[in-house]
Amino acid sequence: MLQYMVTVTLPEVFSPRFVSLIPEQRAMVHEMMDEGVILNYSLSHNRTTLWITMIAKTEADVLHQISRFPLARYMKSEITELMFHHVAEFVMPEPSLN
Repeated sequence: MLQYMVTVTLPEVFSPRFVSLIPEQRAMVHEMMDEGVILNYSLSHNRTTLWITMIAKTEADVLHQISRFPLARYMKSEITELMFHHVAEFVMPEPSLN
């Protein structure tokens, strides 16, 4: 499996229909994270850009996964295959017995 960075451009003005689909979008993102398809999902502060790190066999598979999003029709996506994607892990400190 390969890793891909998907850079998504969203509309600058959200229609009422777009806003109504946000809860479904969030649910789908959580489902795809549980499936191991999405590793990271980040939204810019101005809400016009998403960055999604995904696992897939091919770019076509990434496109298929993006098509599952309720907001897919509002998204313009750029897909880049990654060489690697490192994430800092949270490590619990060792308990002190003092």
